[in-house]
This record gives sequence, structure tokens and C-alpha cells, in this order.
Amino acid sequence: MPKDTTLFSLLDRELVRQRTGIELIASENFTSLAVMQAMGSVATNKYAEGYPGKRYYGGCEIIDEIETLAIERLKKVFGASWANVQPHSGAQANTAVFLACLKPGDPILGLDLSMGGHLTHGSPANYSGKHYRAFFYGVHKETGLINYEQLEETARREKPKLIICGASAYSRDWDYKRIRAVADEVGALVLADIAHPAGLIATGVLNDPLDHCHIVTSTTHKTLRGPRGGLIMLRHDFDNPLGAKDPKGNIRSMSAALDLAVFPGMQGGPLEHVIAAKAVAFGEILEDGFKQYTQQVVANAQAMASAFVSRDYHLISGGTDNHLMLIDLRNKNITGKKAQEVLDQAHITLNKNAVPFDDKSPFVTSGIRIGVPAITTRGLRETDMENIVAMIDEVLTHADQPEVVAAVREHVQTMMQQFPLYPELS
Repeated sequence: MPKDTTLFSLLDRELVRQRTGIELIASENFTSLAVMQAMGSVATNKYAEGYPGKRYYGGCEIIDEIETLAIERLKKVFGASWANVQPHSGAQANTAVFLACLKPGDPILGLDLSMGGHLTHGSPANYSGKHYRAFFYGVHKETGLINYEQLEETARREKPKLIICGASAYSRDWDYKRIRAVADEVGALVLADIAHPAGLIATGVLNDPLDHCHIVTSTTHKTLRGPRGGLIMLRHDFDNPLGAKDPKGNIRSMSAALDLAVFPGMQGGPLEHVIAAKAVAFGEILEDGFKQYTQQVVANAQAMASAFVSRDYHLISGGTDNHLMLIDLRNKNITGKKAQEVLDQAHITLNKNAVPFDDKSPFVTSGIRIGVPAITTRGLRETDMENIVAMIDEVLTHADQPEVVAAVREHVQTMMQQFPLYPELS
């Protein structure tokens, strides 16, 4: 069989890039070889529209077992009573929740994107802001912490049908109990989007949203360390508030409404090779070592945050409870865009990010977002965080001196040789 040398040479170069650099993008991680093997398996050949036991194609008996295994493992990981593992992404998981719970034009309430929220929580650039009436809460300017008073005030005034909690750039834990209390008061459902901290929640390092939130969505990569994909979970099933009825005239449960929203509502055939990889990842989470991993993630994040603070970097909220931190660079006289670009040259990868009350455009930004899940997977510990922060500071302080950036790049490559990535791969 001829080999596509052009494509596979690009993949070889990407492997080298991952091996030789410091990966600090908060939404990235390194899966196990087993997860990648499952993703590249024969399950990619099988069409399986529908759900286990209710498929539109023949030959799904083994695929049914694979998907059921993923569902049962996920339920055990989070103590859920129901789960759907078919969403292709976290964004599509959220889409399904909206489709199941809302009518076009219904009011929703989420964390403002400029304050650390996510596009799918009501941004006017996204379907969630185009098809629903979106209202927002933010963070306190002084502390960088969620402004629960604003959330409650807005909820009482606008009477949203759905309150969304969760973020893409917020470094603290959430008070899910307080959010549920105001939701009950105004008759809203609560959706917790835990795409970022899901792995830390799974092991009890952070508060459990399933104790208080009606519906929980997540991605399966990031801190869950699985393949790229999404999921939806319920701790307890309940009647669908839209009052939709099944063919027998009974009100559909929320689990049934969510299943229908995923398929046929907004997706066709599930990616069963990705679901197989999800099953592998969920099995790894159930192993004893995963809790130690998540504890180390938090320890590394807090060590890194302290190192930045000691160098007079302005961390939003002053620190972190989870795997990431958001840094306002305005006192360092460098934009987020410039910081990302020059650190890329040093093989230190992170992303520019708006900070609360930013005065720069989203394409420039005043800040950067940093996460430690990937480097923790590679085996780095607290003492290594100090070294990484020192290198970042060296680059940002000498951003217009290519020779300094080049010297840091060599240091990065030498450092990361001590933490082999996929040594089994040639």
C-alpha cells in the first residue's frame, strides 16, 4: 500500500513540535497511546445512527457494546444516572441542551465572553446569542471573582429559562448551590458547562456541579485527558420542561429529550471511533493514578501562579483553584498577541486572551491564558513551574531581542528532553 509521505511527514513534524516544546494551552492535553489507538481503530468504518439497541443500520451489535461501555464508565466516573457520549464537541453538547430545553427567543443567562465565559453561553457571534435572548453576568472588577449578586439580580429581572455556569478562562471554583437557589426562585434550569475543570471535578478536587445543576456538559479532552469530543450528563432525570410528549401522550423525560436533541436533532451518525477512545479515557480516569494526576495539576498551577505573582504579574483573582490562570500583561507593557507570538518562537505555547474589562480588541488582548494539564501529564512538578515562569519572564522582558528568545528556546528543548513524550513512537 503506498504511503502518503507528504501527510505523514507533517504528522512527524507535529510530533517533534509537541515533544520539544512546553505546552501551556489550558484546553490541551496529551492522551494515552491507548486513546489514540482506539481513535485510529476499525470503529471509524461503522455507521451507527441512533443509540445502542435502536440503530438505523445493521451490524451494530459490537458498536452497541462499545458505546454502552463508554456510557457506563462515564456514569461511574461522575456518579451520573444518565449520559450521552455522542456529541462531537462541547459546543455541540451545549447546542443539544438548548434544543431540548428552550424555544427560539427564550431568555438565557451566562457568563460574559469578555469576562471569561464561552462563545456558546450567549455570545452574539454564536448560535446561542443569535437564536436566544442572551443576558450576562460578569466578575467583580476588584477581585476578578464571579459577581453572584449581578447574576442573581439579572436572573430576578429577566427570568431566564436557562442559567449557564462554567467558563473558558476563570481560575476559581464555582458556587453551584447558590446558582441553583436563584434558578429555583425564578423557575430556570441550570446548565453547568465543565469543559475545563471536568477532570478535577471527577476526582473530587473541585465542587461537584451534579449535586446542584440540572444538566452538565463537558468536553472529553482538556483535564479529562481523552479524545476531542463532548458529553452530556444528568445526576437525576426529570420531566422535560417544554412539555413535549412521546407518541403515547406521556411527557418526555429530560434524558429522552436530550437524546432526541443530539440525534436526530443536531447530529447524524456518531463518531464511534471517538466514542471508543472516550471509553478508554473514562476507564483510565477510574484508575487510582488519575486522582494523583489531578492533584498534581492543581499543585503545579498554584506553584506557577505564585511564581508569576512573585515577579509582579497581575493574575486575575490573584491565583487559581483549578488548572489555569489568566494574566493581565498591561503592567508589563506587552499585548497578549505579542506575548503569544514571541513565546511561540521560544517553543512555549499558550494563547492570547481578553481579561475582564479589557481595553484592547479580542484580536490583540491585554492578557494570556496559561494551563498546566499537558505539562503535568508529561511529569513536570512544582519546581519545574518556577523554571518555566523564569523562561516566560525572560522572553517577555526581552521580546524584541531575538538572541534572548533563541537562548530560551534552546533551554526549553533541553528541559523537555527530560520528559519523553510517546517514546514508543518513532
